[in-house]
Amino acid sequence: MSEWTDTHTWDGLARALDRPEGAAVVVRRWTDDKHQEFLLLHRNAEGSDYEGDWAWTSPAGCCQPGEAVYPAALRELAEEAGLSGLDPWAVDLSGPWARFAVDVEADTEISLVDPEHDRYEWVGLEQALARVLPEAVGEAQFGEMAHLPRVTIGFRRMVDADLAHVLRWQQASHARHWFRDEPQDLAGARVRYGPRIDGLSPVRVWVVEIKGKASGYLQDYRVRDHHDYALKTQDADAVGFDYLIGEPHLVSRGVGTAMVWAFLRDVLCPSYPDTPRFSASPDHRNQRSLRVLEKCGFTQGVRIDLPAADGEPATSEIVCTLDRAHWFGMPDDAVDVR
Repeated sequence: MSEWTDTHTWDGLARALDRPEGAAVVVRRWTDDKHQEFLLLHRNAEGSDYEGDWAWTSPAGCCQPGEAVYPAALRELAEEAGLSGLDPWAVDLSGPWARFAVDVEADTEISLVDPEHDRYEWVGLEQALARVLPEAVGEAQFGEMAHLPRVTIGFRRMVDADLAHVLRWQQASHARHWFRDEPQDLAGARVRYGPRIDGLSPVRVWVVEIKGKASGYLQDYRVRDHHDYALKTQDADAVGFDYLIGEPHLVSRGVGTAMVWAFLRDVLCPSYPDTPRFSASPDHRNQRSLRVLEKCGFTQGVRIDLPAADGEPATSEIVCTLDRAHWFGMPDDAVDVR
């Protein structure tokens, strides 16, 4: 078979019928602190000299029937480039193809395991955009990459010493509108967050470290532990979470999307192995946060009406939900999401 159909790939493999159709993983390496190169694979279906549509791509492929999206991305990365043990992050999962990215060391060895490709090259951003055709595919895979910084993301439990950071983050210009009801001093912050820090609350609080520096915080909880919220969300089986990138220089650079995905993968999936869904509920006016969740595979659902604050009109939150089995698979699938 040499043509794509609704049910099979060009080489005869069965395709999943739901969205996204498949996943692409942009592989990036840094030759120094400022210069980045991207891995391109040459597809040999049309011959070794072919340079037209779909000749060059990042590691990519269709999801197989019953296969979760992230494991599909990891499988393609291993099958097409011989890369394993990596942790790609979400770039944008809201389109017909899920887009991930991963940074590798400059001396990383590439192995063309799958005979679908006959060679590979590391190229700069302009070359990647020029070679990957159709043009829309190149733009989709690489258009955002120039703006994505090289970051490492880790999480640790919050301690009392972090509360000064929390106050500063909540009062930053990009965040203060959404945190008007939060404590304004350390004493108030200790009252609010102290039980969570001390393990006396069902809510766990975390600090995200980006490049080893405290840069924001997150919290997670079982929705069923908050009766009124469970009734409003209509999903007591979900695990909810909240998040904030606190440092202004990291906002609107793709870091929030990478952080939320890493939190799902590294913290929530291992901590709640049987949970079918993860949810977050930003204010309906917080378009930046809603877009981050959309890019991580969340779908919007019910609205929760909120009472009017002093001098403010009534507003609402939108409950956004991620289907864990669809994106990560469940533990019984025997797929290591790390």
